Amino acid sequence: MEVRVGLRLPVGDVTVLLGPAAARRRVMAALDDDSGRCASGHSAVRVHRVAATADDDVDRRIEAIEAVREQGATIVLVDRLTEGLAAPDRRAVLAALRPVATGGRAVLVDDDDPVAALAVADGALRADPAGGLTAESVGDLGYLAS
Repeated sequence: MEVRVGLRLPVGDVTVLLGPAAARRRVMAALDDDSGRCASGHSAVRVHRVAATADDDVDRRIEAIEAVREQGATIVLVDRLTEGLAAPDRRAVLAALRPVATGGRAVLVDDDDPVAALAVADGALRADPAGGLTAESVGDLGYLAS
């Protein structure tokens, strides 16, 4: 028996996954790139997952983010895109996510450094080891980017 759980993400926002790394990875792995739906649940929407390989430099990672804006996806899953980057490079990659969201997409981020990702976040979902997700407000955390 297959169990499906719906996850509603706000369009126009960057949402960051918080919690233990293993719990965040389970959430990202459970999301099906082919089953995105509009808020009413009746229409399918395009989902695009962005990830990096260890030898992708900062420019290549930012280019991948910019390409998403042109591909027409409504939901963008950002899967540990800054892994292995130094703090200044991580900030540059994460900052590139803001125009993706404000362009009318829901962006969900699981980052190697979720605290750094909070600097560009509008909201957060906390994943717990038992498989639960809880929405959290992040307020104005722009100071984390400095």
